[in-house]
Amino acid sequence: MGRMHADGTTTDAALVQRLLAAQFPALAGLPVERVGSHGTVNTIYRLGTDLVVRLPRAEGGSRDVVTERRWLPRLARGLPVPVPVPLAEGVPAEGYPWSWSVCRWIDGDNPAAGSGSAELAGDIAEFVLALRRVDSTDGPPAYRSEPLAARDAETRAVLAALDGVIDTATAAAVWSDALRAPGPQGPPVWVHGDLQPGNVLVSGGRLGAVIDFGCMGLADPAVDLIAGWYLLPAGPRRILRTRVGADPAMWARARGWALSVALMELSSYRTSNPVMAGIARHVIGEILEEPERSGSAG
Repeated sequence: MGRMHADGTTTDAALVQRLLAAQFPALAGLPVERVGSHGTVNTIYRLGTDLVVRLPRAEGGSRDVVTERRWLPRLARGLPVPVPVPLAEGVPAEGYPWSWSVCRWIDGDNPAAGSGSAELAGDIAEFVLALRRVDSTDGPPAYRSEPLAARDAETRAVLAALDGVIDTATAAAVWSDALRAPGPQGPPVWVHGDLQPGNVLVSGGRLGAVIDFGCMGLADPAVDLIAGWYLLPAGPRRILRTRVGADPAMWARARGWALSVALMELSSYRTSNPVMAGIARHVIGEILEEPERSGSAG
């Protein structure tokens, strides 16, 4: 894919080689190969067999580089699966305008949307609970740290724009249910913030790694439960809910988060990123087809 953001840029392997030669000459002789990805934040290049170069597609992704370098080493110590702790941080050069990073390569495959098993549901629950237990002292707000109600105007605007594309009447009813749910009763906790197929690696059907922590920070724990609709079918989704101890209010908020995020992704990427748009359609369909969508559903 080319440029997906108005302030974005395009890159190639030759640019990566020039950046490495100028800033990390010890790595400059390694082969560079672009990795196929439907991600919207970073363009990924494999560097040799053990490393990966991540070049943000837009300025916001560059800010994520700084956040990840500061906080991922702290989070990694408490997590049950590998995460891409940055090894080196590059600076703008060679016509490329933003910070970038070098990380360890982690083997694994992105799962198909909604394909996860009961075992994967348990693994995700273990990851989410471990992340919540990390000391939150001085932690930054997550990308999705706002109350769900703060997304109301934008979510309804996107619903209006998608009229005729999806069942917007049912989607609006689900969204209203989510807004009626009580808010979180405890303090914000660490969240990944974007647990969907492109940010998860599986091996043998089990969770192998979680990547791309650009949205991480402190937020409502319901935010990470979007994984229930992005990664799992109905049965394993119920397992996730049980394992994390989500009460009806948290689960209703989680459904609202998943719906709002998917609606915005479908609206934004219908033409520029068909894979992301397809995932968003899947998530919306799963939510709208649930037999019971109120906060007491499970």
